[in-house]
Amino acid sequence: MPGVDPGRLRGLYVITPGRPLPDLTERVALALQGGARIVQYRDKGRDKARRYREAKALADLCHRRDALFIVNDDPVLALESDADGVHLGRDDAPLNEARRLLGHGRIIGVSCYADPARAEAAARTGADYLAFGRFHPSRTKPEAVQAHPELLGQARPLGRPLVAIGGITAENGGPLVAAGADMLAVVEAVFSAADIRAAATALSRLFSEESRT
Repeated sequence: MPGVDPGRLRGLYVITPGRPLPDLTERVALALQGGARIVQYRDKGRDKARRYREAKALADLCHRRDALFIVNDDPVLALESDADGVHLGRDDAPLNEARRLLGHGRIIGVSCYADPARAEAAARTGADYLAFGRFHPSRTKPEAVQAHPELLGQARPLGRPLVAIGGITAENGGPLVAAGADMLAVVEAVFSAADIRAAATALSRLFSEESRT
């Protein structure tokens, strides 16, 4: 993966709640203090100026904390905000178009849902990581297709870091790490917690615990 250190694509991957929050940067800072290694800015709003301000502030914060910053579904915003990359879903820009814009120095992740064929195609086209889910009932995307841990083992030969997403908590995330997830992506388990830093710490520990087994 030219320009991408796959070793950095491991650990807790937090995704912002997808709605305007006056204290968004402060919340993300707490998640980083708790051990989050990757932050994805997810906001479908139409206020481009606000989205740019938020993305740029989060990019600067993540880079100061040696964390990766990813923008959801908007390669142009990723480039403008100096993000480390973009995450693409089924209805977003094609991977090859995003690659032409961002070059090989930035990360492109792809949602593969529960579809091994989509994962194979994404890896072949040059995706830097592959995301599967939902693995558990999700408040963020309750309608998302059910995925099973066996998918992670099936995708391992594709040679890309793997993300598990969907209803993941500190209580149910361990088996997904054991099954092959390099990253656990969470929204509510961190950002809806009464103590964001503590919630992130509990999830981050799943990776250190796995390394001792």
